[in-house]
Amino acid sequence: MNLLLSLLGVAALWLLAGPAAAQGLDVLNVTTAPDGAQTYSVTLQILILMTLLSLLPSALIMMTSFTRIIIVLAILRQGLGTTQTPSNQILIGLALFLTLFVMTPVFDRIHVEAIQPYMEESLSMEEAVQTASQPIRQFMLAQTRESDLAMFARISGREGFESPEDVPFTLLMASFLTSELKTAFQIGFMLLIPFLIIDLVVASVLMSMGMVMLSPLIISLPFKIMLFVLVDGWALIMGTLAASFFT
Repeated sequence: MNLLLSLLGVAALWLLAGPAAAQGLDVLNVTTAPDGAQTYSVTLQILILMTLLSLLPSALIMMTSFTRIIIVLAILRQGLGTTQTPSNQILIGLALFLTLFVMTPVFDRIHVEAIQPYMEESLSMEEAVQTASQPIRQFMLAQTRESDLAMFARISGREGFESPEDVPFTLLMASFLTSELKTAFQIGFMLLIPFLIIDLVVASVLMSMGMVMLSPLIISLPFKIMLFVLVDGWALIMGTLAASFFT
C-alpha cells in the first residue's frame, strides 16, 4: 500500500510539472558537478520514472511470484476440467492479489529504504534505484536454483562469481524465470495426480458397463469438484503457493 501511494505521489508531481513548464521553467536540466557527477532536474527524473512505470507489467511477470502462481492456477483449472471456470480474469486477479501478499515484505523494504528517502531528497535517483534493486535481487536469488544459475553462467561465459552480489541482473532474471517455471510445473504435476486417478476410475467403470460413447469427463467432473470442495482445495492451493516462497 505504501508503494502504491508513493507511485501515485510521483504521478501527481508529474501532472503538476505541466504548469511549471508553461511558466518558463527548465523541463530538462542536467547539471555536472566539479567531480564529474551528473544530477538531473526533478522534472527529468519524474519523466524517467513515468517511463519506467510503463515497464511494470513486464517486471511483475519476470521479477515477482506472479509467474509461478498463474501457471499453477491454470494447471488446476485444466485438471478440474472446467475449461473457462474460473475465467481468465478471475485467475489473473487471484494471482495478482496473491502476488501482492507474497511480495509485501519486499515492497515495504523498497518503500522504506529507497522510495521514501528519494521523496525526501536524501537519496539521488541513481542511489534510490540501486537501493531498490537489492530487495528484489535477494528475493530472486532465494527462489533461484543453483543449477539454473550455473547453466546460464556457463552459457554466457561468466562463471566463477565470488558472491551473489556479483551475479549480473540479466543472468539472474533468466535463471529466476527458469526456476519459477520448473517449480510451477512440479506443483502442477502433484495437483493433477488425484484428478487423473478419478478420470481413470470413471473411464474404467464406463468401459466395463459398455458405455463407450459417453465421455468420461462429463461423469468425472462432479466427482472432481466434490473432492476439491471436501478437502478445501482453494485454501490448500493458496496456502501452499504462498508458503512456497517463505520456505
